[in-house]
Amino acid sequence: MIEVAAAIIEDEQGRILIARRKPGKSQAGLWEFPGGKIEQGELAEDCLRRELMEEMQINIAPYAYFGVNDHHYGATHIRLIAYRARYMSGQIALVDHDEYRWITTCDLTEFTFAPADVKFVEMLQHSAS
Repeated sequence: MIEVAAAIIEDEQGRILIARRKPGKSQAGLWEFPGGKIEQGELAEDCLRRELMEEMQINIAPYAYFGVNDHHYGATHIRLIAYRARYMSGQIALVDHDEYRWITTCDLTEFTFAPADVKFVEMLQHSAS
Protein backbone atom coordinates (compact mmCIF):
# COMPACT_ATOMS: atom_id res chain seq x y z
CA MET A 1 0.00 0.00 0.00
CA ILE A 2 1.18 3.49 -0.89
CA GLU A 3 0.23 6.35 1.43
CA VAL A 4 -0.49 9.60 -0.35
CA ALA A 5 -1.53 12.97 1.07
CA ALA A 6 -3.92 15.38 -0.68
CA ALA A 7 -4.50 19.01 0.20
CA ILE A 8 -7.85 20.75 -0.07
CA ILE A 9 -6.34 24.22 -0.29
CA GLU A 10 -8.53 27.25 0.23
CA ASP A 11 -7.73 30.83 -0.72
CA GLU A 12 -8.99 33.99 0.99
CA GLN A 13 -12.21 33.88 -1.06
CA GLY A 14 -12.96 30.30 0.04
CA ARG A 15 -12.17 28.82 -3.38
CA ILE A 16 -10.45 25.42 -3.65
CA LEU A 17 -7.30 24.68 -5.67
CA ILE A 18 -7.49 21.75 -8.10
CA ALA A 19 -4.90 20.65 -10.65
CA ARG A 20 -4.93 18.49 -13.78
CA ARG A 21 -2.39 15.67 -14.17
CA LYS A 22 -0.18 16.32 -17.20
CA PRO A 23 0.33 13.86 -20.08
CA GLY A 24 2.77 11.07 -19.26
CA LYS A 25 1.75 10.91 -15.59
CA SER A 26 -0.55 8.28 -14.10
CA GLN A 27 -4.15 9.52 -14.21
CA ALA A 28 -3.15 12.01 -16.95
CA GLY A 29 -5.90 14.46 -17.86
CA LEU A 30 -7.80 13.96 -14.61
CA TRP A 31 -8.18 16.60 -11.93
CA GLU A 32 -7.05 16.13 -8.35
CA PHE A 33 -6.44 17.81 -5.05
CA PRO A 34 -2.65 18.34 -5.14
CA GLY A 35 -0.31 16.40 -2.88
CA GLY A 36 2.03 13.46 -3.09
CA LYS A 37 3.53 10.32 -1.61
CA ILE A 38 4.21 10.32 2.11
CA GLU A 39 7.82 9.38 2.83
CA GLN A 40 8.69 6.90 5.58
CA GLY A 41 8.39 8.56 9.00
CA GLU A 42 6.82 11.70 7.52
CA LEU A 43 3.56 13.19 8.79
CA ALA A 44 0.88 13.85 6.17
CA GLU A 45 0.90 17.57 7.00
CA ASP A 46 4.69 17.77 6.49
CA CYS A 47 4.37 15.83 3.23
CA LEU A 48 1.82 18.34 1.95
CA ARG A 49 4.00 21.34 2.80
CA ARG A 50 6.98 19.67 1.04
CA GLU A 51 5.04 18.43 -2.01
CA LEU A 52 3.24 21.71 -2.66
CA MET A 53 6.55 23.57 -2.54
CA GLU A 54 8.15 21.01 -4.91
CA GLU A 55 5.21 20.67 -7.32
CA MET A 56 3.71 24.16 -7.31
CA GLN A 57 6.20 26.47 -5.56
CA ILE A 58 3.60 27.54 -2.97
CA ASN A 59 3.48 27.57 0.82
CA ILE A 60 0.41 26.08 2.46
CA ALA A 61 -0.71 25.60 6.06
CA PRO A 62 -2.56 22.31 6.63
CA TYR A 63 -4.98 22.85 9.52
CA ALA A 64 -7.57 20.05 9.70
CA TYR A 65 -7.81 16.37 8.86
CA PHE A 66 -10.53 15.91 6.22
CA GLY A 67 -10.72 12.18 5.52
CA VAL A 68 -9.14 9.04 4.14
CA ASN A 69 -9.93 6.94 1.07
CA ASP A 70 -8.49 3.52 0.30
CA HIS A 71 -8.51 3.02 -3.45
CA HIS A 72 -7.20 0.34 -5.81
CA TYR A 73 -5.82 1.25 -9.22
CA GLY A 74 -5.56 -2.31 -10.53
CA ALA A 75 -2.98 -4.05 -8.34
CA THR A 76 -1.84 -0.77 -6.77
CA HIS A 77 -3.48 0.07 -3.44
CA ILE A 78 -3.25 3.66 -2.29
CA ARG A 79 -4.45 5.24 0.91
CA LEU A 80 -5.26 8.87 0.18
CA ILE A 81 -5.26 11.05 3.29
CA ALA A 82 -6.80 14.50 2.84
CA TYR A 83 -6.26 17.64 4.89
CA ARG A 84 -7.80 21.05 4.60
CA ALA A 85 -5.13 23.71 4.12
CA ARG A 86 -4.81 27.44 3.65
CA TYR A 87 -2.88 28.99 0.76
CA MET A 88 -0.20 31.15 2.36
CA SER A 89 2.18 32.46 -0.31
CA GLY A 90 3.98 31.84 -3.58
CA GLN A 91 3.24 32.10 -7.28
CA ILE A 92 1.97 28.79 -8.68
CA ALA A 93 4.46 27.13 -11.06
CA LEU A 94 3.34 23.70 -12.29
CA VAL A 95 5.62 20.62 -12.35
CA ASP A 96 3.39 17.49 -12.38
CA HIS A 97 0.30 19.25 -13.71
CA ASP A 98 -0.55 21.11 -16.90
CA GLU A 99 -3.35 23.27 -15.55
CA TYR A 100 -4.81 24.49 -12.27
CA ARG A 101 -7.99 26.28 -11.25
CA TRP A 102 -9.39 28.00 -8.17
CA ILE A 103 -13.02 26.87 -7.99
CA THR A 104 -16.01 26.94 -5.68
CA THR A 105 -17.54 23.73 -4.35
CA CYS A 106 -20.46 24.34 -6.73
CA ASP A 107 -18.02 24.03 -9.67
CA LEU A 108 -16.68 20.59 -8.64
CA THR A 109 -19.13 18.73 -10.90
CA GLU A 110 -17.66 20.43 -14.00
CA PHE A 111 -14.38 18.49 -13.68
CA THR A 112 -13.45 14.81 -14.03
CA PHE A 113 -11.46 13.81 -10.95
CA ALA A 114 -9.04 10.93 -10.43
CA PRO A 115 -11.02 8.03 -8.89
CA ALA A 116 -9.26 8.23 -5.51
CA ASP A 117 -10.25 11.92 -5.17
CA VAL A 118 -13.96 11.41 -5.96
CA LYS A 119 -14.84 10.59 -2.33
CA PHE A 120 -13.48 13.98 -1.23
CA VAL A 121 -15.37 15.76 -4.03
CA GLU A 122 -18.57 14.15 -2.73
CA MET A 123 -17.75 15.09 0.87
CA LEU A 124 -17.14 18.73 -0.15
CA GLN A 125 -20.41 18.85 -2.12
CA HIS A 126 -22.33 17.37 0.82
CA SER A 127 -20.86 19.85 3.31
CA ALA A 128 -21.72 22.75 0.98
CA SER A 129 -25.39 21.82 0.70
